[in-house]
Parts: sequence; structure tokens; C-alpha cells
Amino acid sequence: MKTIIQTGLSLLVLAFAFSSCNGKKENDEKKDNSVLTERIQYDVLIKSPDPELDWWVQNIEGSKRENFVNTFLNLACDGKVKAYDYDNTLLTPDQVKKIGEKTVTKTWPDAKNQNKMIDTTIKTTLDKQSITKVRFLEEWNLDEKKMSFDKKVVGMMLMSAQYDDSLQLKGYKPLFWIYFDDKYPAKLK
Repeated sequence: MKTIIQTGLSLLVLAFAFSSCNGKKENDEKKDNSVLTERIQYDVLIKSPDPELDWWVQNIEGSKRENFVNTFLNLACDGKVKAYDYDNTLLTPDQVKKIGEKTVTKTWPDAKNQNKMIDTTIKTTLDKQSITKVRFLEEWNLDEKKMSFDKKVVGMMLMSAQYDDSLQLKGYKPLFWIYFDDKYPAKLK
């Protein structure tokens, strides 16, 4: 008797499983996966400014962060991906290579003769270590029936921390966009 009940329960479970699989397949075909927004943009720190936080909060581990930044810089500098400025103007690989370059002429008193001023030209290049933020452009989809939320990254911009002369953070400079979807860059409707 116990064997008959166990067999019956097993068959019932199998029947339910098969009907669930078939129902799931039909539901997948008919899923209500509506676009919540085609575009949403937000910034994410990839290097935490606060050493008190857990290592993973607003942070990608050092070597992985460096690899991430170098990968996208190299792809854009080599012309293997299209890079766009903040206004979505296509940049050449040479223009990407010059991002972060700055030449400044400062006038200083001569150390040997305080009455004489000397011009000094200072040329700086992009400091990869200053790339500590990423701006994402995403498409969000919400399936209300399944209560599932899908995000698709359609674009990404590396951003460089900018400091004033007293080394206080002024803000972040957008470097360039890279898009992962052929319909971007697209102008807003």
C-alpha cells in the first residue's frame, strides 16, 4: 500500500512538473516584458573614496579595475570600438589618445634672481588612476507577471576625478562614451 501511494505521489509530481514546464514555456512566449525606460543614466564609483566602507561598496578590486579601465581605453585608442565625446560626436583614435592632455604655462620667480620671472611649461597626460567613476546608459525592462527586472547596458562612459590645486575633489570629467547597442548614440525624441 505504501508503495502504491509513493508511486501515485511520484506520478502526480511528474505530471505537475511537466505541466509546469509546458505552462512556463507558453508564459515565456507571452511574457509581459514591457520597457520601463529606453534610457536611464547614472554614475557608479569604481574606486571607493571612503576606506571605512566594505571593500566591495562603490569599488572594483584594484587589478580588476585597472584591467577594466585599460581594456576600454585601449579599444578606443586603437579604434577597435567607436568612441564619442559628451555630445555624441564621433572621436578619432588620435582624439581619444589626447583626452586628458593639458599644457599649461606658469610664471614663477627665478630662484637665483627674485626680480626675474621664468615661464615654465607643464604638460600633463591622462592619469589612468584618476578614472574612478563610470557613467552607465541602460535600458530597463520590467516583467510585472514574473516580477522580474532586466537591465541592459547600452553605453558606458569612463570618468576622471578632477582636483583643485589644494587636492580637493572638484568633480568628475567625462572622457568618452562607448555604446554596446547599434541604435546608439541616438538623439532624444
